[in-house]
Amino acid sequence: MGVTVDVRQVYKYPFEQVVASFLRKYPNPMDRNVISVKIVEEKRDESTGVIYRKRIAICRNVVPEILRKMSILKVPNIQLEEESWLNPQERNMAIRSHCLTWTQYASLKEESVFQESVENPNWTEFIQRGRISVTGAGFLNCILETFASTFLRQGAQKGIRIMEMLLKEQCGAPLAE
Repeated sequence: MGVTVDVRQVYKYPFEQVVASFLRKYPNPMDRNVISVKIVEEKRDESTGVIYRKRIAICRNVVPEILRKMSILKVPNIQLEEESWLNPQERNMAIRSHCLTWTQYASLKEESVFQESVENPNWTEFIQRGRISVTGAGFLNCILETFASTFLRQGAQKGIRIMEMLLKEQCGAPLAE
């Protein structure tokens, strides 16, 4: 089956500031579920100027205790892989991330874009689509997908709040129209 979550946000800050804040967002005391984020690969395409990064995030397992009775869910941490392509000339950054844990039972994938806003070139639009599907858990598939969907939606909103806070701390008040 599967569940899809879409998010859109306009940050009233320039693209460069938004991307810099995104790359420094975690770990953060506002979200203790993200334990660490490590860059494992980074390279620049000299012909296009595009910067490619691969990062691995270690996150706390937030699956409710009752569902952790299943041995496969009984792990302390979850690993996520994020790949990003930053194009400074075109002022956009594409991001793909997916879960490296439980791949035989679940698929969690997110695709995101930061780009210059069409409303105002000094603002940045963020668009994200997350997709979760669970297989191999029998009647629990639907319960796990519902939990994951709620967690993904809440996580996206928390991520937006953290970004707004970081941008305000690092750059001051948002830009007016």
